[in-house]
This record gives sequence, structure tokens and C-alpha cells, in this order.
Amino acid sequence: MNLVAMGFMALLDEWLLKTSRTFALAIPLLSEPTRKEVGLAYLFFRIADTFEDAEVWPRAKRLSALKQLETLLDADAPVEVAAQFVPEWTTPMPSEHKGYQQLIAQSVAVVEMFETLSPKAQVIIRQHVKRTCEGMYGIVERADEKGSFELSTLEDLRRYCYWVAGIVGELLTELFLVTCPSLEAVKDRLKETEVLFGEGLQLVNILKDQSSDKQDGRSYLPANVSLQAVFALVEADLLRAVDYVDALQAGGANRGILAFVSFPLLLARASLSELKKKGPGAKVSRLEVMSLLGKLNKALDSGQVLRTALF
Repeated sequence: MNLVAMGFMALLDEWLLKTSRTFALAIPLLSEPTRKEVGLAYLFFRIADTFEDAEVWPRAKRLSALKQLETLLDADAPVEVAAQFVPEWTTPMPSEHKGYQQLIAQSVAVVEMFETLSPKAQVIIRQHVKRTCEGMYGIVERADEKGSFELSTLEDLRRYCYWVAGIVGELLTELFLVTCPSLEAVKDRLKETEVLFGEGLQLVNILKDQSSDKQDGRSYLPANVSLQAVFALVEADLLRAVDYVDALQAGGANRGILAFVSFPLLLARASLSELKKKGPGAKVSRLEVMSLLGKLNKALDSGQVLRTALF
């Protein structure tokens, strides 16, 4: 594969479209170099998540693949290491999802693109993806051979959300601080809310997917915790996420960062409203998604305070 001929960004956008609905829309809102950095970070997190969920693999292979991904990220020659691991990762494919299959098969190209990032961005992404792999390893360890497991307490649920989404919030803050040095003035405010931002978005996904997750043998919502308590936690988290957006805007974050962070938050809040009305599986319509994006762009164009204009 000639990455230069295809164009890095075109290839990245293709992978995003095949593996994500929300982030395929949100990541292109970023400006360079953050767009490519966040896009590649997302792909690594998606690979790790695919290994954790690998419904067609035995538990031992899921655990091995997560360790191999850590090894790859630590390697002096990660492209060569990826080339060694990909045949094992694709025999059989870990998922029936066609987009995830294509991403895993093209892991070498993902690593090649990753090596074009700045050394500082590589260190940040490598550190946080490895931490997620470690957390996911613990999740797979506690599941049975088929991948079925249950979370038993609210703290258990929050710990799970940290490994799969809170760490993403931490990574994004570090990348934003590199891109926009002015954000150092609001760093403490960002650090206070970055994990809760990720937790809130993940909890919305868990509420939305609870029926399909249950069919797959995964119970993320603890049986002894009321649904009302989970909704209350989500609402509190999303309010703190607005504080995160506030801090970014106060610190002089560029338009791309503000748009990228605000859009998933707007979508999460709209999804939560639909879930309250219609229950598990409820989704925001494509028309509403486009309306939210238009509303966001209008607020950014006018220079309004985003908390007032959007939330």
C-alpha cells in the first residue's frame, strides 16, 4: 500500500467512516496536526477495543493480542512488529464487523502513519493506549471463556468507563495542550473534568446498547443499581463536560478543538433525551445530527460563549 499516493488523510477518513459514526464526523472538525493525531489515537483504541470484545476468539487469544499491542507500541521497529502480529490477529478475524476486520488487517499501515507524527504526540498516544490495554486486559481476565461478564457495583461501572473512555479524555487534554500552549492557563480546570467527560459519553453508549450487550453476555449496568441512579450519574457527568468546554474556550482553544469536543457532547445530550423517552436502542436521527452540527457551526462563527449558545 502506497500511503503517500493514497493520501494520509483520505486513508484515515476512510478508516474512520468504516469504524465509527460519531468520530467520523467529529475528528475532521479538527485542524492539523491534531486531526491526524486524534484520528490515529482513535484507531489504536478501536483496535484494542476490538481485541477486548473479540467474540470469535477464546479468552487466551484476546489476552495475548492486548499484550502484543502493548509490545508493538514499545518496539523500536513497530512496523516490523506489526507485520509479524497481523497474520495472527486475522486468523480468524476477531470480529464479524467488516470495518473492524479491515482495520485490523491494515494495522501495519496504521503504524506506518503513526510514525509520521511528532515524537511528542507519539509518546502521548503510546502511553495512553498502553494504559487502556492494561485495563482491558483486566476486564477480559474477569470474563468467562466466551467473554461474558457482569459489573457488580456503580464503582465497578465507573472503573470500566475509566479504562475505555476516561483515559481518552486524559489523552485529548495532553494533545490539546501541545497544540494550544495558551491552554496551560486552564490546565487545572481541564484536568478536573477530562475523565468525567469520557465517562459521560461512555455511559450514554452503555445505556443505548444495553439490550444488544446483554445478548452478547455483557452486563455493564449493575443489577443492584437503579437505572435512575445511572441516568443521574450521566447527567452530572455531562454537566461537568460542559465545564470542560468552558475551560477550553476560556483558554483560547482553536475552533477545531472546540468543535471536536462540543459535537460529541451535543450528540450525547440528545441521545440521553431519546433514551429517557424511548428506552434502550433509541438513536438520534441523522437529520437531528446534522441540525446539531449546524447549530454548533453557527455558534462558533458568531464567537458566542458555547455554554450559553449550545447547552
